[in-house]
Amino acid sequence: MLENQKVNIKIKLAALWASVTFCYLYGDYFELYTPGKINGLLTGENILDSPTKLLIATLILAIPSVMVAASVLLKPSLNRILNIVFGILFTLMMLFIGINSMTEWYGFYAFMAFLESILTFLIVWNAFKWPKNQDASV
Repeated sequence: MLENQKVNIKIKLAALWASVTFCYLYGDYFELYTPGKINGLLTGENILDSPTKLLIATLILAIPSVMVAASVLLKPSLNRILNIVFGILFTLMMLFIGINSMTEWYGFYAFMAFLESILTFLIVWNAFKWPKNQDASV
């Protein structure tokens, strides 16, 4: 029988953030295969058609990447709060995107958005259920 080691909460959260980050990357990569996408990128006629929009998108998508390291490195109290806040934010964003992506060509995008929302919900759930210190004197 194989031993099942208990995984530290910080490692769980980092793994979930890494997984959701990969899903974001793959979803955006696969979107390049939709009709007209490459032409829009070449002509500048796309959703990120200004330096400001591109910066905002970059800042938003930097959060999950940084949360991989933050989940391991931050102290529990701040760590828990950031995981709950950003987890809720990204869950709501992905549910909104998923609902609004239900078209023939964007079915894959809706699937990825719902998968991402499950992962970010699990982040919130695990952060909310963060194990308490058994030693009250610490």
